[in-house]
Amino acid sequence: MPLPRAVLYDWDNTLVDNWGTVRAALNHALVSFGKAPWSEEEARERIKQSLRDSFPRIFGERWTDARDLFYGYFADHHLEHLRPLPGAESLLRTFAGLGVYQAVVSNKTGRFLRAEADRLGWTGYFGRLVGAQDAEFDKPHAAPVRMALEPAGIAPGPEVWFLGDADIDMECAHGAGLVPVLIGSGEGSGFGRFPPAHRHADCESLCGLVGRGGITISVQSVVETVAMQSRS
Repeated sequence: MPLPRAVLYDWDNTLVDNWGTVRAALNHALVSFGKAPWSEEEARERIKQSLRDSFPRIFGERWTDARDLFYGYFADHHLEHLRPLPGAESLLRTFAGLGVYQAVVSNKTGRFLRAEADRLGWTGYFGRLVGAQDAEFDKPHAAPVRMALEPAGIAPGPEVWFLGDADIDMECAHGAGLVPVLIGSGEGSGFGRFPPAHRHADCESLCGLVGRGGITISVQSVVETVAMQSRS
């Protein structure tokens, strides 16, 4: 298969590990509201939607107070615990060297996302870093996908890959007509409805395949899978 024209990435647990800080910030808000903190398993299942989509459901009418508590804690700690995942920078560098446009579509608040990319020295790899509240709607809606591709003048379609670790990323890819690529074991229970076109243990393994020209996925099969999912 020809290389994609563009690759879009989820951020947390796809390219970077900042999970501990996200969970600690959420539990800080939960405990402050007299709610039980979430276990590791509960947090991994529930923390996928953006804050503006999830906090009203969790905290009710006072969700903006909980938001401020979350942001305050996260702002104080997120850069100190940020770590790139294995092979992430090598993958970014490989696609950049091949002339493939790259961007990020994350449900992390945009200002935190861009600060983390700056800290890692990765900002130059991306044509755009789209976080929560940057577009009219957040992932899995297609609005942030279109925003991320806009600088390159590329329309959403099967020449664009979406790399992510969770079912919400695969849902976003299917909804926008992109090639869904799963990184890791997969977080969530929605893969039956939104299956990946192919999957890799981590960015390092995918980087090795791209570098050797070893990706063997049929674009036509992806188009047919997306069409079938939309009809169902």
